[in-house]
Amino acid sequence: MLPIPPFFDPATVPTIWQVPYQQRANEARDWRRRHQIPSAAQDALRVSLLLVDIQNTFCQPGFELYVGGRSGTGAVDDNRRLCEFIYRNLNGITEICPTMDTHQAGQIFHSLFLVNEVGDHPEPYTTISLQDLKKGVWRFNAALAPGLNLTAEEGQRHIEHYARELQSRGKYELTIWPYHAMLGGIGHALVSAVEEAVFFHGICRLSQPDFQVKGQNPLTENYSVLRPEVTTGPAGEPVDAKNLKFIRKLLNFDAVIIAGQAKSHCVAWTIEDLLNEIRATGQPLAEKVYLLEDCTTPVVIPDVMDYTEQADQAFRKFADAGMHLVQSTVPMHEWPAFGN
Repeated sequence: MLPIPPFFDPATVPTIWQVPYQQRANEARDWRRRHQIPSAAQDALRVSLLLVDIQNTFCQPGFELYVGGRSGTGAVDDNRRLCEFIYRNLNGITEICPTMDTHQAGQIFHSLFLVNEVGDHPEPYTTISLQDLKKGVWRFNAALAPGLNLTAEEGQRHIEHYARELQSRGKYELTIWPYHAMLGGIGHALVSAVEEAVFFHGICRLSQPDFQVKGQNPLTENYSVLRPEVTTGPAGEPVDAKNLKFIRKLLNFDAVIIAGQAKSHCVAWTIEDLLNEIRATGQPLAEKVYLLEDCTTPVVIPDVMDYTEQADQAFRKFADAGMHLVQSTVPMHEWPAFGN
């Protein structure tokens, strides 16, 4: 494991600041020479680090969907450990793939999308059941229809179909989230300390990070970077598709390491979809997936919702399927079957 560069200050993780790119680029070149770090193209063992939604909106105290967990400091602690993991393992990570949750106001999980009989919108954290929609407790906001290329009737049919699909597939009920990860806003950006680590890795290893943008379709949630929650509409028409190019890319790595936010939602759904794709190949590829369990936290909103047990149950299922639950502080070469 490499030392941590002297510029990294753990105290800056829960703050927002501008990365000094040119300075860090110069330091990365020096770091590469000093520690004889090869370019990523020379890696015999090709390792992907998949970072799920490590954005201010989820990771900074006071932001819209801060993932504090039961401790209240979950995402901040996760990102401090994650930065240290990246720096210590620069020479073992071939490519970093950050996902970017990306939204606008009129999306199916935001208040604007629904109204009640007097025209009021649901409050954040309201769960919308199929029964609510059928009874008219909530209905599609017809004023949005022209901008979505729908009629009001098509919008209502779609959201009822959507809730029915979630129910039939055993997914969480549709939740109205606070406006978050808004395209062009500061909440959309990567956490500065993590952005700095990703940039430093890219210069040091001569490896371009592969950013994956998700969540822009107004008619579906996209917790997972690999596929939307619902892919077809009421008449079977396509709504959105799986990210086949990225799926193939991940399956071609020798090892895939996953961290990010939140453990109970976007991380869990991404891993679930990856596991399903692995099973479809008929090959024992789950054994090459490593979950950084100390770099992810479940959604906990005190007195509103706590997904800790669901997240832990999902990770136990992933481990039972052959994936490895690991700690960022343990050297990668000591991880079970790593590199085999």
